[in-house]
Amino acid sequence: MKCSRCLLQLWSLRPLGQSAWPAAHCVSQLQSASCSQPTVLYQSQNQVLRRFHSSPVRTKSRMPAEQQQKNKSLATIDDMFERVSDDAKVKDTFSKVLDGFMKRDVRRRGHVEFIYAALKKMPEFGVERDITIYNKLLDVFPKEVFVARNVLQLMFNHYPRQQECGLQILEQMEQYGVVPNIETKVLLIQIFGEKSHPVRKYQRVMYWYPRFRHINPFPLPQKLPEDPVELSHLSLSRIANDLSAKITVYQRPRTDVGENGEEITSPHIVGIQSPDQMELLAKHNPNRPVFVEGPFPLWLKKKCVHYYILRADPIPFEEKVEEPYDPERSFFYPLQLDLDLERDFGEYVTFDVEDVDEGPVFAMCMTGQGDQVALNQWISGLQLNNPILGRVPTLFRLNAGPRELQESGAGSASEKQREKHPNEAEPEFIDEEEPQKRQAMKP
Repeated sequence: MKCSRCLLQLWSLRPLGQSAWPAAHCVSQLQSASCSQPTVLYQSQNQVLRRFHSSPVRTKSRMPAEQQQKNKSLATIDDMFERVSDDAKVKDTFSKVLDGFMKRDVRRRGHVEFIYAALKKMPEFGVERDITIYNKLLDVFPKEVFVARNVLQLMFNHYPRQQECGLQILEQMEQYGVVPNIETKVLLIQIFGEKSHPVRKYQRVMYWYPRFRHINPFPLPQKLPEDPVELSHLSLSRIANDLSAKITVYQRPRTDVGENGEEITSPHIVGIQSPDQMELLAKHNPNRPVFVEGPFPLWLKKKCVHYYILRADPIPFEEKVEEPYDPERSFFYPLQLDLDLERDFGEYVTFDVEDVDEGPVFAMCMTGQGDQVALNQWISGLQLNNPILGRVPTLFRLNAGPRELQESGAGSASEKQREKHPNEAEPEFIDEEEPQKRQAMKP
């Protein structure tokens, strides 16, 4: 009886596409299998098993069609945003796409894929900082469907895919500095419930974000200036952090037409220098060279700019002169403390601190073309307020980086000026490779 039961179970798993045997033949086979020899039973089992193992071929043939249908649905969701022209990518158009998806199906099938696609397209439509659009995205979720009904559902993360999608919306709001409102809280409770992960994320954001929203002492505007001179002014003031520093525009970007009809593009050159740096440069030994180094990157949100510095090597220990400090220089905190506290031998603690002297920095600049010609114009401009630069050798240590070099056929404005005024004095600069070669040639 046990063997016949197994055969009956295997017979029920037979594929639907194959032709069915007659019922009488099946019954007779089961009766003969229960009372016949084991060899006959073994042959009948092998026969049924062979028919059973032929079924996965049909399921494999169906997989590509299902995958194609899924890819087609995802492509359709992306096409809903791609159909909009570049000129019409505004807030109203984005809201119409959301309304169209909500009216298309009452059950909101495919809402998770649609929300992920909408989050990626928000910067293109310029609505990444709009709280009403985020609330409308949350409204795409079906209401009261993903709410946990008991403790077990709360423990095992009820509907994890939908909760992860809700968390992604809140994280993008936090990334762009958008503060949720009371409508966001009501929508999250209607969709996921009070004890869900998105609601807890909302509570943490509302607790910590207002406290740390304005904690940055060097805030940046939401939209960075497009003018390179204004962007350089903002970057240099951010680096220097000195209210007494003076920013000078040595050259603005312009395009001139030469005598041969060729366009000559002149880059912008903006520099900054404080009175303390001017004082250090005036005390610099003329026999020791100064260096122009760069470019060094500076990230302003998603934009990367580069700057250059004018610096010198550290002063040798033999040449250092300790100047007496002025006790009235700072009224907020003392500049020097001479404390002789009596301590026991057990309380004596020593610290190994490695002091690294990097040398003074005399000035900084930003330019749209980081070649030696543009930086030479910056040094020439610095000589007006720092006459010592005319007697100090200048070395250029320029790294191979994102410098915009001119083509060999195009001439710059500075080269044209040198052709017109060949007798004009220029600041002295020395190639750094020549002293190295001379040192290598010495025995």
